[in-house]
Amino acid sequence: MQTIILKYLIPITAGLFFSGTVWGQTLKITRISDNCYVYTTYKPFKNTLISANGLYLVTENGVILFDTPWDETQFQPLLDSIQSKHGKKVLMCISTHSHDDRAAGLGYYREQGIPTYTTSQTDSILKKLGEPRAEHILYSDTTFHIGNYTFETHFPGHGHTGDNIVIWIEELRLLYGGCFVKSVEAIDLGYVADANLPSWEMAIRKTMKRYNHPDFIITGHQDWTDKRSLKHTLKLLKKANRKPTP
Repeated sequence: MQTIILKYLIPITAGLFFSGTVWGQTLKITRISDNCYVYTTYKPFKNTLISANGLYLVTENGVILFDTPWDETQFQPLLDSIQSKHGKKVLMCISTHSHDDRAAGLGYYREQGIPTYTTSQTDSILKKLGEPRAEHILYSDTTFHIGNYTFETHFPGHGHTGDNIVIWIEELRLLYGGCFVKSVEAIDLGYVADANLPSWEMAIRKTMKRYNHPDFIITGHQDWTDKRSLKHTLKLLKKANRKPTP
């Protein structure tokens, strides 16, 4: 287990906090607990606007961004909103896998001087595809101690993709599942071209055991407020894995 501690401090501007939900053109930010927010961006798919959920955490040192907006027009508005509402800069951005609903903004944020991170598996995929890559590479599960929060990255196994990781924020007992975890609204597993369904089922079981009774589970798409999402994902996988192979 690797541990990274960021010690530098960005000045705090008092009084610039918000609650509830703020709508931009295609950006929604929702406060879920003290200092933790889900941001949602959207992209059209088959004449339907599809949501993608990301997360950011406000620490005493600055803001940690988990994944990047799916909609490239919201790369800068997200940064502007964070600065306006919290008076803080983004310290770092971690993408949880290589698909563009997680990693599309890596190049942009790197150009803005924000330290960007992916796993070595994600970096290999982005390199092969010729897509912008992160500045820093995580070669194993990694624990970060930043300001007043501790969080870890964890690779649960091949699931939605071969490189999907989850994030656990200890102080909030929050599991950020990304596309590895399906919303209870999901009627199927969605895009599975890069998935391994038997492995995904085992990885979900391991995740449920490792992170027992989280207070929050943030899914990659659709509604994230129902904590039964891990169980629902497992149900979808069990159903899919029972189907006979053509």
